[in-house]
Amino acid sequence: PPAVPPPPGPPARGSLSLHRAYLRSPLGLLRLGQLVMGAAFWVTVAAHKYEGAAHFALFAAVLVWLLTLALFGLSLLGRWALVPWLGSRWLLTNLVHDLALGVGLYTAATGIMGYKAGRKSYCNLPGYSQHCLYGAYLSASICGAIAACLYLFSGLYCLSRRCRDQRDII
Repeated sequence: PPAVPPPPGPPARGSLSLHRAYLRSPLGLLRLGQLVMGAAFWVTVAAHKYEGAAHFALFAAVLVWLLTLALFGLSLLGRWALVPWLGSRWLLTNLVHDLALGVGLYTAATGIMGYKAGRKSYCNLPGYSQHCLYGAYLSASICGAIAACLYLFSGLYCLSRRCRDQRDII
């Protein structure tokens, strides 16, 4: 019997390479800052004893950080077209993520941690012998405020590109 050739395999995808133009763009640099400040926020909160509303602040920070990491990774590799429905609207996806999730949740988390820092400000006195969370809460609120500002700047950048009828993030 004649040999039957094997069926064709799936089409080969192009090799993965970094989208260097994105990495040097304002949005790429803002994303790096957001990832650093977001990680500093949630590591600071998670490394110390926390209770009450700080659970929400930690949840919000980690959620936004993970979504930002996914957006950054897909944009850096130039693979946003692989995301169903959102890939064709990548600029709008980044815009909504930055203004609704980034600014909204980090502002709430910053407010929570600032309030908790204010409630613990008494233990910042010299000679106070108990463990004090004031420094951790204050550090987290500062990192959260910087992160919220970075999300606001990147959201405004995406909004300005959208208003100029540009459809790409770069």
